Amino acid sequence: MKAQNCVFLSALTMACPFLRDVVDEEALVLRRAFRRERVFRDRLDPLAFPDDHLYERYRFSADGIRYLCRLLGPRIKHRTARSHALSVEQMVCVALRFFASGAFLYSVGGAEQLNKATICRTIRSVCLAIKALADVFISFPGHRRLCDMKEEFYRIAGFPNVIGAVDCTHIRIKAPSGAHEADFVNRKSFHSINVQMVCNADCVISNVVAKWPGSVHDSRIFRASEIYQCLSQGEFSGVLLGDRGYGCQPFLLTPFTDPQEAQQAYNHAHARTS
Repeated sequence: MKAQNCVFLSALTMACPFLRDVVDEEALVLRRAFRRERVFRDRLDPLAFPDDHLYERYRFSADGIRYLCRLLGPRIKHRTARSHALSVEQMVCVALRFFASGAFLYSVGGAEQLNKATICRTIRSVCLAIKALADVFISFPGHRRLCDMKEEFYRIAGFPNVIGAVDCTHIRIKAPSGAHEADFVNRKSFHSINVQMVCNADCVISNVVAKWPGSVHDSRIFRASEIYQCLSQGEFSGVLLGDRGYGCQPFLLTPFTDPQEAQQAYNHAHARTS
């Protein structure tokens, strides 16, 4: 009899959601009785740990994470604190944990005590914020004077007039669908994006091209890049160093393929500098 009454009250309330009488109040009582209570987990402050622990988990010190929080905070901060929204520090640490480990979203979520959907949204927000600031930090030839950059390269092995080192690396991806899937298979037989980067003597990246499938050769990527056009037109006074995969140019120096005795010193300095 009680079960029949409960079903009757629930049906009556659903049919008349705006009814304000005793029956409606009893239905609300029954709903509250069977409602599943929401439980919010207590999340620890990610910066409350020592630096060695933070390096192990996030590859950054506490000061480095605070700098990223100040930098990205205006772009990723939640407008409200509803449903115990993540703080900027937690969002940055979640993204760093994913970048540092390369693990699955489930693994990162288990380590940070968050569900997969929250991890996915957080990583996307942080990535978009970083992308919006890319042109501020990645600028060729850099934010320093050319003469200072040349001097830093020269100190390594005595190689003069160098303003950067260029190379490509393959970033592994899932096999894409569509007619162009084979274009992403590189010479090592896995799917990738061939990313070109230029860095200075401190290994700080000053130029990135990340749009070519893995089957495209390094030299083709360089010839089609904006930095190639700038160097070929003489906009920068200096040369880049590259490996044998590139063709030797007046602004791009590569090692000798079969060096003679007098050319071995050049190849040695080239290898140490690049």
